[in-house]
Amino acid sequence: MTLTHDGAMTYAKMSRLVSFFSALLKRKKTIFSDLLHKMASCQPLYQHLDTQKILRPQTKPKMEDRDTVSSVHSQSSLIKPSDFDYLKVIGKGSFGKVLLARHRQHGGYYAIKVLHKQTIVKRKEQQHVMVERSVLLKGLQHPFLVGLHFSFQTPNMLYFVVDYVNGGELFYHLQKEGSFPESRAAFYAAEMTMALGYLHSLDIVYRDLKPENILLDSKGHVRLTDFGLCKEGVAVGGIMHTFCGTPEYLAPEVLQGHTYSPAVDWWGLGSVLFEMLYGLPPFYSHSKEEMFEKILHAPLHMRSGVSEAACSLLEGLLERNVSKRLGERRDIVELQEHPFFASINWDDLLARKVTPPFVPNVTSPSDVSYIDPEFTLQPLPTSMTDREWFYGAAVYAEDKEYSSYESSRGCCHTSQFT
Repeated sequence: MTLTHDGAMTYAKMSRLVSFFSALLKRKKTIFSDLLHKMASCQPLYQHLDTQKILRPQTKPKMEDRDTVSSVHSQSSLIKPSDFDYLKVIGKGSFGKVLLARHRQHGGYYAIKVLHKQTIVKRKEQQHVMVERSVLLKGLQHPFLVGLHFSFQTPNMLYFVVDYVNGGELFYHLQKEGSFPESRAAFYAAEMTMALGYLHSLDIVYRDLKPENILLDSKGHVRLTDFGLCKEGVAVGGIMHTFCGTPEYLAPEVLQGHTYSPAVDWWGLGSVLFEMLYGLPPFYSHSKEEMFEKILHAPLHMRSGVSEAACSLLEGLLERNVSKRLGERRDIVELQEHPFFASINWDDLLARKVTPPFVPNVTSPSDVSYIDPEFTLQPLPTSMTDREWFYGAAVYAEDKEYSSYESSRGCCHTSQFT
């Protein structure tokens, strides 16, 4: 539409012009909202997005790593599996394995999650994988979250190159020591609180806090990892419906199928804190049915040897009435004001100026002494395309059958996992 100067702009003309653009903007907003709704709901549209557009390599390194990785990021679009030397197996998941690797050019050590696209699609886990990457990208600036350096792909595999954190899982240290002194538990709980509060500030709910997902770095600080169960776009006061999480740490509102809020993370923190102090989650039972029943109805039993402030915090976090749960109204601020954390200088904590109560005995950036030998003793693959090595013979045969079935239908998703 072109405006000319052959006549004055009358009120009627201006009114029609405003109406035209208003209607146009309204229509575009509606189309965009529908698109977001379909993506969030995992509608068929979500199955056909181009992974080359989604899995762009991350180009914003952390400040402390900028000098060591700048040469890599300048060629981030060219990153490929052969750019790394693979040293040890350090983990295993549903869709692949995690390898300790060293970048051949600049020498940095990383944990590389290698995921098989076809298996992800088959098990309908595309959303969890993409949410994990999205959250990793947003968490790069926080000292208590594992950060993503690169993400790239081959026709069959996805690669997430993340920080290698080698001080061991909190689960490992709890298994070894049984429980922690209150001061040590308070330190870890405070760093977890800051990490969760940061995620909540980005409208992200973590939803899977447990000792296996809490790592210690070489200096003894907490680093949360595994963001596949996170939920984005949920502000404090917002609600969710999805049933997910690890049984021992599930909040009662999740078990009951009720709508829930970011306060589920504070219940999870209470469960982990209880375990750090007492050695077991608060409502643990060998029977899942009995454990669920306890989470919903059993009283919270706290033994002697724990301070009054610790008991008060646990009671506040493990409150079944969400409206009364500590952190429900003002999120992290409510926890920071609690007497249990009276000795914590939160600014110093965030700046990593508080000396950790325990420093792992690691000798180098590639030390794997705190990684389970179940993984580290496994042989490395002869090739990064060796699917049978990554998934085992049974899964490999199952995937071959699936691939044959999908190909016969003409809809194999090998290059379009989302």
